[in-house]
Amino acid sequence: MKALNRRKLITASAVLAMLGLVATAIPAQAREVGVTSTQIKLGMTLPMTGTASLGYNKIPGAAKAYFDYLNANGGVNGRKVTLIVEDDRYVPTEAVAKTNKLILRDKVMALLAPLGTANVKAVASSVNPARRGVPVLFVNTGFSGFADIKKYKTTYTVLPSYVMEAKIMGEYIKENFAGKKIGLLYQDDDFGTDALAGFKSAGTNFAIKVPYASGSQSAASAAGWITKFKAAEVDVVILFGVSSATSAMLGVAAQLKYAPQWMLGSVGGDATTIKLTGVPAGVLYNAIGFSPVPATTDMKDEYVKFFSDIYAKAVPGSPFDLNVLLGMNTAFMT
Repeated sequence: MKALNRRKLITASAVLAMLGLVATAIPAQAREVGVTSTQIKLGMTLPMTGTASLGYNKIPGAAKAYFDYLNANGGVNGRKVTLIVEDDRYVPTEAVAKTNKLILRDKVMALLAPLGTANVKAVASSVNPARRGVPVLFVNTGFSGFADIKKYKTTYTVLPSYVMEAKIMGEYIKENFAGKKIGLLYQDDDFGTDALAGFKSAGTNFAIKVPYASGSQSAASAAGWITKFKAAEVDVVILFGVSSATSAMLGVAAQLKYAPQWMLGSVGGDATTIKLTGVPAGVLYNAIGFSPVPATTDMKDEYVKFFSDIYAKAVPGSPFDLNVLLGMNTAFMT
């Protein structure tokens, strides 16, 4: 699969600057919760099960692998980091309930990398971590709205926005597929709305746009999507959805021998994860993907090699994919 864009992982200096911002935003007494002389407790919610869990359920294990490495090498000023993980199944109400548990019962110091735009928004509204003095570090979503520091006072982003990502993809299309008919599959919520805004900014014109509701992705629904794209006679299909939606689409496309030019957004575009679902490698051969981080095979990158070595020892035999890289990088930044 061709990489459309690559960026270096966030370095330690940037991390220190970001954590400095966290420190100034959180009252001193609030930061003492979840921290003892021997331990720092962090909490994470994300889909470990359910329709959106594909790939993302590897993130906690990756983060824990790095924290285990950190703890074995002295921890943080002698304190061991403990990560408590809760399965929210990519359901906003579940995310709210599990986050309340982490804050009120487990008394974590901070929330780490909660996943999903709708879930993070629901938690911000119903749980209100900012009011409770709880930092929400490095949310695992590129929703542009989380950059509003007045509304999300203790929420810190790390990924490029979906608006920016879609605009980059749109500019690439303009330069490389001028005159071609373009189709878009997108998740019908704020995640997808951001994508639409980015493509609009790039001046991308679509022959057809196909929305899908979160949780509805399946082989049956993918067959319906393909029928619509075929009818519109598109040359290029952009998949801007979660991994399970991308895999369903590509798997059914392979069975039906439907082979347009594929472009994959960063959220559902990890080739290793897609192949593990049984999608033939040939389907991805000419696919174009967007990624905000280096390729997981780039062992010349010091951070990629560093994380790969740690993960290979912690979880022998488990593929080192994009979700693992992001999970370990998130833990490293913390």
